[in-house]
Amino acid sequence: MSTETPVIDATDLVVDYGKGKKKHRAVHGISFEVMPGETVGFIGANGAGKSTTMKTLMGFLFPTSGTVRLFGADCGTAESRRRIGYLPEVSLYYPFMKARELLELYGGLGGLSSAQLRERIPVYLEKVGLGGKDDILLKNFSKGMQQRLGIAQAIITEPELLIFDELSSGLDPVGRHDLRDVLLELKEQGRTIFFSSHELTEVETLCDRVIMIHKGRVVTSASVKDLMKPLNVFEIVYTMQDGVKAPDTVVRHGIEEDGNHQIVRIGGVEAYAQAMSDLGTAGADIHRTSSKSRSLEEYFIELVKTTDTDAKE
Repeated sequence: MSTETPVIDATDLVVDYGKGKKKHRAVHGISFEVMPGETVGFIGANGAGKSTTMKTLMGFLFPTSGTVRLFGADCGTAESRRRIGYLPEVSLYYPFMKARELLELYGGLGGLSSAQLRERIPVYLEKVGLGGKDDILLKNFSKGMQQRLGIAQAIITEPELLIFDELSSGLDPVGRHDLRDVLLELKEQGRTIFFSSHELTEVETLCDRVIMIHKGRVVTSASVKDLMKPLNVFEIVYTMQDGVKAPDTVVRHGIEEDGNHQIVRIGGVEAYAQAMSDLGTAGADIHRTSSKSRSLEEYFIELVKTTDTDAKE
């Protein structure tokens, strides 16, 4: 068990909007941790509670009950915010400010000196694909360019924790590719990254772990490796010799009878390879094998439907 202090530690977090009859519960007692150096995807449909949770982490909203701590201390303090780079779901910038001026503002608020800003601004604009656009007014930036600039302002102070709400919103495929490279570099540097995104391919590529949330509740939390195992299902159609039992590595997955053939369906490449090896050792006749892969998006939709059905019963 790790003795490290979680960078993010939410326990039984409940967040309500409004009062009295107009009160709406956006987050229903969720608990999760994000450890130092982890990249964690926070995914869910619109209205699931992602942005509310992130605003609470930043101290913009207060919990109705439960606790949320950053770096072992209360969130929302000036000290904790200096250690965070934040990209909100909607970034609104003063249209007559230049890109360089915006980064000077955010970098200065983050404690960077004038000398550090002069050195870093061209570097970080280049990283996000805005090289040479230092002196362009923001009113001339497209939505995608504003999103790139928002990412630059979040990372320019080189914070320990990065919180991105709807990471690739407004970015075209080239922009998402460039962003993926930036995040992989940050990940290699040991930064802790917590982000929401509707691009589930992005989540599969970047994350160590995924937290799925639906209607303010966590429906699953797992490493990407464990999450992907059931998404790759292999089917083996075989026949055992008379009197010979199927190996335990096959039996544990459940066997169906189809005439003279047996069928087993196995999730995960490693389990499939082991079953095939053991069937071969046991002298089984393998008649057919096939595989079917589900996307993370399909898996999420299935979980959501199951959660909604359980809630009605």
